[in-house]
Amino acid sequence: MHTHAHAGLHLHDPGGPTESWIRRGELLVDRSALPRVEAALGRWIDRVEVSSHAVMRLRSDADPVRVAADHPDLPVSVNHVHTVMVGSPILHGTGATPVPVPLPPAPPVEVWDEPVTVLILDTGVDPHPWFVDRHWFGEWGPRQEILDLDGDGVADQQAGHGTFVTGVVLQHAPGATIRHHRVLTSHGLTDDRTVASALRRVREHGERIDVVVMTFGCHTPDDQCPPVLARELDACESVVVAAAGNTATTRPFWPAAHPKVVAVGATTPDGDPAPFSGRGPWVDTTAPGVDIVSSHVRLTPTSRTYGAARWSGTSFAAPRVAATLATEIHNGRFPGSHVRGVRGADSR
Repeated sequence: MHTHAHAGLHLHDPGGPTESWIRRGELLVDRSALPRVEAALGRWIDRVEVSSHAVMRLRSDADPVRVAADHPDLPVSVNHVHTVMVGSPILHGTGATPVPVPLPPAPPVEVWDEPVTVLILDTGVDPHPWFVDRHWFGEWGPRQEILDLDGDGVADQQAGHGTFVTGVVLQHAPGATIRHHRVLTSHGLTDDRTVASALRRVREHGERIDVVVMTFGCHTPDDQCPPVLARELDACESVVVAAAGNTATTRPFWPAAHPKVVAVGATTPDGDPAPFSGRGPWVDTTAPGVDIVSSHVRLTPTSRTYGAARWSGTSFAAPRVAATLATEIHNGRFPGSHVRGVRGADSR
């Protein structure tokens, strides 16, 4: 990903130990503390936009990382950019580009007597033949993927990602009730504010969510979880599962490294750790994440084509673990509040 391709993003400390993507010139502020923050940072503020969280836009000559670091007493944080990153094609032959393959038979149609609901935060979901006849499809309204955000006639790099992830869950938990909330663009981008706001809206919606799947993440300059996101994760009563990232490092990757989240690394078909996968003591479990086959949607000059693809990345290991946890909840063997019960487990 390059800054010239995504306006408004900035790479902090390129090539250095605190390299991370941020929204250029943005700080996030808890609304309740906005007057105090405005009084303290007035000389750097250009304007403030208020919704579920306040976005404070700084003057062009202000560095948001430095401003936040210089005021540790204020409830402000940089607006970090989360990305969907898939495995390197050099390492595994498929990796960064989904490769079309023949569509396998659809997972069986099941309806669990006691619903177990899995919420997927991703790019959306298309009316793939695997999904359209399921009882849950469309119940939360349209969440169709946007495949060509920039309108150039070519599918974007992460087009079809949410449809693919949904297929992974369905293959391993066919009776689960699946919900979607679109937080990622088809370029694979989101940020703290978007994710935190989605978690808050889902919580306020009132439906019980048993498992939440997050297939994205970021590094931060101070290697701490972005505060806005951390507050929403602390308030979440669901089991949260997140991809450990594909940066091949032990450096914490958020939200996966948050203590309340089940961080999932990827393995190869032989069961070995995938070289691209995040690793370290903050990773709780692993699952297959190389050459995964699942449902996919492709953009053609005249329509969308539904089939299957082969893809690699920790974002495809995470939904495998989410499906395993959903099945355990269905079988009464996994109390949803005890997320650390999966530490060290390997979903194969």
